[in-house]
Amino acid sequence: MLETLRNAWKVKEIRNKILFTIFIILIFRIGSVIPVPYIDVAALKAATESGTTNEFFSYLSILTGGGLEYGAIFAMSVTPYINASIIVQLLTVAIPVLERWSKEGEEGQKKLAQLTRYTTVFLALIQGIAYFFYLKNSGYLSINKGYVFAAFVIISAFTAGSALVMWLGEQIDVKGIGNGISIILFAGILSRGPQAFNTLLAYWKLGRQVAVVGIVLLFLIVIGFIVWMTEAERRIPVQYAKRVVGNKMYGGQNTHIPIKVNMSGVMPIIFASSILMLPTMILSFMNTTKKNWFEKILELFSTRGAFYAIIYFLLIIGFAYFYATIQFNPVEMANNLRKNGGAIPGIRPGKPTSDFISKILSRITLMGALFLSVVAILPILIGNIGGINISLGGTSVLIMVGVALDTVRNLESQMMMRHYKGFLD
Repeated sequence: MLETLRNAWKVKEIRNKILFTIFIILIFRIGSVIPVPYIDVAALKAATESGTTNEFFSYLSILTGGGLEYGAIFAMSVTPYINASIIVQLLTVAIPVLERWSKEGEEGQKKLAQLTRYTTVFLALIQGIAYFFYLKNSGYLSINKGYVFAAFVIISAFTAGSALVMWLGEQIDVKGIGNGISIILFAGILSRGPQAFNTLLAYWKLGRQVAVVGIVLLFLIVIGFIVWMTEAERRIPVQYAKRVVGNKMYGGQNTHIPIKVNMSGVMPIIFASSILMLPTMILSFMNTTKKNWFEKILELFSTRGAFYAIIYFLLIIGFAYFYATIQFNPVEMANNLRKNGGAIPGIRPGKPTSDFISKILSRITLMGALFLSVVAILPILIGNIGGINISLGGTSVLIMVGVALDTVRNLESQMMMRHYKGFLD
């Protein structure tokens, strides 16, 4: 990775793209600490550091790089855009018009991108309203009256901030390196590193050196395991029949269909966590002193509880299979193989081929889902067993490693294009 970065820095065009990406990240980080008016930042930050804030907003604070703790302009970061992308992607399967757009090439993708932008602004507006009422009910506003104007300012600032973050991500896509939204999400999570280090240092000073060393070693092992599983793939062998066209013979090649073990990335985790955070979010708006049965049920979804871990585990597996069905169509793959004169050795064309691919996909999806589930609930187990809670969870590590690998691959592909020798060289 370091060798790739060093070689990329030597190419002026790529170096300019890297510098532009760093500049956008710098703007994002500045916007993540500029507070919105009418918010008592000192009280909000003190509550966050003492661990008295709601779990829902503590979880969002990790993904937003601490913007929620400061009541900043970029407090919601890329979360509205991510949720909008998920919604549009799911609707593409259910709504025929959107499905037709997805198959219209570049023009259709532009329409879907525009729809995603509108959905992002709408979700940012809803999330901004929810965040305002949370601040108001928790006493984190610096005013005692005139809430209407304050609400307008705070909600407008949060909504505009989310739209600006989305625009910054798109600028990285055009003029920078890698996927813009992923890079911004990566920068936000990475900014929590010093806080995690300070937490481990505090535990070290309390005489829990063995636990700290164990967590560091486990962290490095998990990173290596994530890299290995991210790169792992199952290759289905394919053989193409020979055919004569004019005086030339085509085909007769042996190739394979690569299927990633972790084909869905972190999407199942994002789906599952978004659903399981709804009860906690609802609980944050209920300020009754006497708990009723409904609140007791909502408290079962505490992020540190066993019930949450079990449901989280099962939902990740379910969403992994759901996402695999969206990405791969075994019947279509089998038909494409038959049209191009290809066949899997030992498997008859047609339905037997689609059944074979379905069986392989089911097994691979199960392995990938178990991998995601274990990595996601591992911090919960460590927190309950060892009593140590750090800012970087399994989802965060997965995102960071995945974005880092994708960015390095992007750099390698761009350098390869510039050093490729044609047949005239």
